[in-house]
Amino acid sequence: MTAKELKKFPQHQFGQAFTTLKCDCPPYLLWLEKRLKENGGQVQARKIEDLWELHSDYDIIVNCSGIGSRKLVGDLEIHPIRGQVLKVHAPWVKHFIRDGDGLTYIYPGIHIVTLGGTRQKDDWNLSPDPSTSKNIFDRCCSLEPSLQRAQDIKVRVGLRPSRSAVRLQKEILFRGNEQLLVVHNYGHSGGGFSTHQGTAREATQLVKEYIGTLEMSRFKAKL
Repeated sequence: MTAKELKKFPQHQFGQAFTTLKCDCPPYLLWLEKRLKENGGQVQARKIEDLWELHSDYDIIVNCSGIGSRKLVGDLEIHPIRGQVLKVHAPWVKHFIRDGDGLTYIYPGIHIVTLGGTRQKDDWNLSPDPSTSKNIFDRCCSLEPSLQRAQDIKVRVGLRPSRSAVRLQKEILFRGNEQLLVVHNYGHSGGGFSTHQGTAREATQLVKEYIGTLEMSRFKAKL
């Protein structure tokens, strides 16, 4: 940042300015769902307690259950990183601002501005904490004082599905003489929208490997 730009942040000695992309997640998810349906995919909503419940309906299961994998497949390595943010109406804010360690940030979207945030390891609490909200608002206002006049402030809480590394691998589960082909793709923490296309391609390749194995087995059975 130039000396002139840094004057806006007197509590900081240096900074960086750059142009990047931001994904507005809710409409993007709707677009992905629409694209899936247009290409023959189906969306079903149901609760399962065990991957074997899907065995009779599908040859291959792709497990993208995030934090749910702790219970669904017994992966105790995955854990929540609690995040609390504020969603505010401040249309005059046009630039992203992120403080040193990334804990304090101001991200304008299409309709709202996101103010953050928290990173609370192993915290499963989904209830908003008023003191945390005040702390977030105060921190963001110190970077952008005009946020004091922001309106329609809403609080959002979520759990980032964190792990030492994304689990992206094949696993064959056995039950008696039966087997269940699984591809795991979860544990992206707060970087899901940054890495999802890449890991999805990797998971697709693993599915194709399974399909090749199934086709070969069926061919041998016919022989």
